[in-house]
Amino acid sequence: MRANDLVTLAIGLPLLAMATWLALRGSLRGRLLLAGTLGFFLYTYLSMAMLTAYNALFLVYVAAFVLSLYAFVITMLSFDLADLPRHFSARLPRRALAALLFAIGGFLVLAWLGRIGSPLLRGTTPALENTTTLVIQALDLSLIAPLAILAGVLLLRRSALGYLLASVAVLKGLTMALAVSAMGINMALAGVPDSPAIVAPFLVLTLLNLLAAVALLR
Repeated sequence: MRANDLVTLAIGLPLLAMATWLALRGSLRGRLLLAGTLGFFLYTYLSMAMLTAYNALFLVYVAAFVLSLYAFVITMLSFDLADLPRHFSARLPRRALAALLFAIGGFLVLAWLGRIGSPLLRGTTPALENTTTLVIQALDLSLIAPLAILAGVLLLRRSALGYLLASVAVLKGLTMALAVSAMGINMALAGVPDSPAIVAPFLVLTLLNLLAAVALLR
């Protein structure tokens, strides 16, 4: 969780503050940024409430998840979908954005099914890493991968919902890539072999998601 904690403190909280300020000033881009940032906090604290060993902060994790969930729902419902497409330029690189979203969704599906499939076929249990089940894999396969793929499809169809879901999915992709990059850098500093090979592709993915976020929110 340390890498994700670093991303939450260094990136998530400043983004949340800025997005809230912009949204309260009536900025559409601010609300899109707020929706994406709240989606990140929702996922983060849901996973922490379910994964972290019980401690004195358990109710804090639950409260943060609940607040993020309902703030996310309220923010998503605040958009006028009929009016949303006109706020985006005709020059928006929809195909490139959709390709990135498909790549995120496909990567998660292939990565986690690759981990789950082989033990499943052998009738064994995959490595659970101090948990009783595959929580992150369940969340990614049920929430994040379908979100990214659906957002890509709707964006290609110029659907109003596509712009909204793409904003959420791209910001989740950005924070995910940042967290893995931070974890890889920590591993490299600790002298763990092959860690640069982990860092490099996720740094590229971080840059691509950052460019996508700028394209959507500018």
